[in-house]
Amino acid sequence: MKRNIIHTLLPLSMALMASNMVLATENGGSIYPNGNENYLSGAMPPPGVYALAYLSNYQADSLRDSSGAAKSVDFRLNVSAVATRVVWVTQQQLFGGQLAFAAIAPWLTVGATVNGNSQSKSGLGDMTVGPALGWNLSDNLHLVAALDVNAPTGQYNQADLINLGRNYWNMEPVLAISYVQAHGLNADLKLMYDINGTNQATHYRSGQELHADYAMGWGFGQWVAGVGGYVYQQITDDSGAGAPADGNRGRAVAIGPSVKYDNGKGWFITAKYEKEFLVENRPRGGGWNIKLNLPF
Repeated sequence: MKRNIIHTLLPLSMALMASNMVLATENGGSIYPNGNENYLSGAMPPPGVYALAYLSNYQADSLRDSSGAAKSVDFRLNVSAVATRVVWVTQQQLFGGQLAFAAIAPWLTVGATVNGNSQSKSGLGDMTVGPALGWNLSDNLHLVAALDVNAPTGQYNQADLINLGRNYWNMEPVLAISYVQAHGLNADLKLMYDINGTNQATHYRSGQELHADYAMGWGFGQWVAGVGGYVYQQITDDSGAGAPADGNRGRAVAIGPSVKYDNGKGWFITAKYEKEFLVENRPRGGGWNIKLNLPF
């Protein structure tokens, strides 16, 4: 395996929505945009400085209740994001792994309509920083452990229909593994656990979330083709002002086609479209994600 690839150390922060409705977690969104990752999520490159560009779009046209049925609400949501990530892989090793640091700042364009009321916004979303350790276990098998810290840098107003940030801090331990072959099976799994802080404007605390992005495909030299998506389950109840008595837990699964192209000279691009199903207490929709590695 070529050593000039780069894994996704940190997620893209994206606000899904902020209507005054009962949805899993506060207003149905999450700090992490589920399904954002694709191939090479657990492979760390050699020491150096790297940049990645992300482009994505998510659209939803229904809200799902605790049984998965559509709510009787006229609802539409469109979120587009462009983000730049800078990753510094140091010369330092710790516990046998390569130490790295990364930061990402997303620029969001969000629009929503709820029962005839519409609003749109553009601006900086919630930023993410944190350390990671990467192990190249063999030529094909790679592992990364990280701790992401998501900061409430996105604009937030409790009275608005939509917001660019979640208005609370979040810590997210991450474990990602990649199996890579030029010819043959490619498989990636990025497992995450979200510990959410309290929104001080609403005194609401979203429950803890367990979720994983996945990709599986077959290598054809410079190309990999297959499927990708995510699995999401909220595992503790929401709490605080206005939290439903049933805990308001959400879940969702998504899958769709996924491809990667690697020119073998230091840059690669992945693209994926995924559709959500088995959704509870959240918006249901789908979207596409593109990731481009641009080494210095």
